[in-house]
Amino acid sequence: MQFIDQAKIEVEAGKGGDGIVAFRREKYVPTGGPSGGNGGRGGSVFFVAEENLQTLLDFRYNHRFQAEKGTRGGPNNCTGAAGKDLIIEVPCGTTIYDAETGELLGDLIESKQTLLIAQGGKGGLGNQHFLSNRNRAPEYALPGLPGEIKQLRLELKLLAEVGIIGLPNAGKSTLISSLSAARPKIADYPFTTLIPNLGVVQKPTGDGTVFADIPGLIEGAAHGAGLGHDFLRHIERTRVLLHLIDATSEDVVRDYNTIKEELQAYGRGLAERPQILALNKIDAVDRETIDLEALATQLNHLSYAPVFMISAVTRTGLEPMLQEIWGILDQIKVPEEVEAFR
Repeated sequence: MQFIDQAKIEVEAGKGGDGIVAFRREKYVPTGGPSGGNGGRGGSVFFVAEENLQTLLDFRYNHRFQAEKGTRGGPNNCTGAAGKDLIIEVPCGTTIYDAETGELLGDLIESKQTLLIAQGGKGGLGNQHFLSNRNRAPEYALPGLPGEIKQLRLELKLLAEVGIIGLPNAGKSTLISSLSAARPKIADYPFTTLIPNLGVVQKPTGDGTVFADIPGLIEGAAHGAGLGHDFLRHIERTRVLLHLIDATSEDVVRDYNTIKEELQAYGRGLAERPQILALNKIDAVDRETIDLEALATQLNHLSYAPVFMISAVTRTGLEPMLQEIWGILDQIKVPEEVEAFR
């Protein structure tokens, strides 16, 4: 399944049905009068969040969605049938913008959360509505009003509580595969992961916590280098960032500063998000030439965050790191941008 997290579409609500001109023509009613019915309203367009959807793949080739039109009125004051509303299902975490103005129209976070995005047109009035003392036989009716048409931009931001970040080849995919049942592609070269991966990690209480493996960031990601914006967007909703650093790197401090600067440049509160650092691949480090404890102390002084020494491959040191994550999650609140739409 392809992971598509952005799409541009057009939605059009249904046009209201036309009112009609009609007169009662009954044998024993010589002064029949107007009896043209109103048109039915047009169908509206709604978005509904569905938890069983993971991507915006359905919008890859289908860019236009139109609700049903209302039918015209009938004789004997019969109102036309209303058009059927159009329900568009999207994954939880989908943000909807007006593509022309950039206005945020809605953020669908919880399952079954619904958003009215385009209102159907009103049905036209039949000639019965224009009967008056001066005009006993009106011969005109109103057409139905058009439905709203909107150009939309959809963005999917993953709903995860913990975001795993780091430079390419830091071992993020290996870590999430060790912690959960997720099975991302893993190889010994950079940029193995090209799409975000989600994994559910079980807490000691039995609850599941969603971790997101974000593809490797590079210098300049916050300004669009590589696929920076596409990746950074997916950690906006996370409550904790797990910064993975390759302990075998030539310059561990430089690697840490690179990601730190990208978070600061991107903004949206990512740099202030609670963070845990993990020196990964300690099983591959030559302890005689590299002092891991000194590196951990140096990173702790730079970040003021807890630093753990782990090996995702051998699962060394994972349990203390997870205990720290559970503790932080229990203490902090849900991000305001998420709480605002609950």
